[in-house]
Amino acid sequence: MTTIKIAKSTILYIVLIALAVIFIFPFMWMVVSALKTDVQIFSYQAKFLPDPPQWKNFITAWKQIPLGRYYMNSMFVSGVITVFQVFTSALTAYVFARLYFPYKNVIFILYLGTMMIPTQVTIIPLFMVMRRLGLIDTYAALILPFLAYPYGTFLLKQFFSGIPTDLEDAARIDGYSRLRILFKIVIPLSKPALITLSMLSFMWSWNSFFWPLVVTNSSKRYTVQVGLAMLKNELAMSTEWSMLMAATVITVLPVLIFLIITQKYIIKGISISGLKG
Repeated sequence: MTTIKIAKSTILYIVLIALAVIFIFPFMWMVVSALKTDVQIFSYQAKFLPDPPQWKNFITAWKQIPLGRYYMNSMFVSGVITVFQVFTSALTAYVFARLYFPYKNVIFILYLGTMMIPTQVTIIPLFMVMRRLGLIDTYAALILPFLAYPYGTFLLKQFFSGIPTDLEDAARIDGYSRLRILFKIVIPLSKPALITLSMLSFMWSWNSFFWPLVVTNSSKRYTVQVGLAMLKNELAMSTEWSMLMAATVITVLPVLIFLIITQKYIIKGISISGLKG
């Protein structure tokens, strides 16, 4: 039996390593291409590593367009959306996890059902609302439609439901309100789920392209993804793909760093939220 277990473990690790290589290779190719010249990228001589590395590509890409401005726009918009989505999701999830009221399950299902509506279906109504409010080409138009996150509510509800109610019952005896219980007891115990939600929210907001493209008219409001598309249009005429790869690497860095820092919390949060409920 021991030999069989070792063989199964070996096969499993081989498969996992192969999958890891498959998923990591496109990212590695992007990084390597960012350090090459265009001639090296399209050369018939297959050389994976650049020789020599073209570090100046990153500086050139940063200066080619106001990438710093786009970076700040994305940081601001993604940060605000993340904070509000975590806040509203925590409030809504606690209501569905702990309070009892008529048709609670029906309302919860209907709320989650909004996730099934394709984003493209709501683009035109949202755009008309933003235009009526005079918010086109403003930060408010980039932020307001996404202050709530149904999946965040589902994720936190699953986690909150798995927290024992003993501490909450004791706090209520001491005179704590529901809101104080949420912020003093439930939220401190839900760090893995909150960090997981923050990561998912930030990643979604940072990578958003279609809506910012629709509601922004000036480069002062462009997010980094829209700016990257503008750079692609400019470089496509001169085929400077090394510049585009360098700009793409710069764009990916915030999400990658956030993911590396919070990895253990994200794994714990998703595993616990998936098992509790």
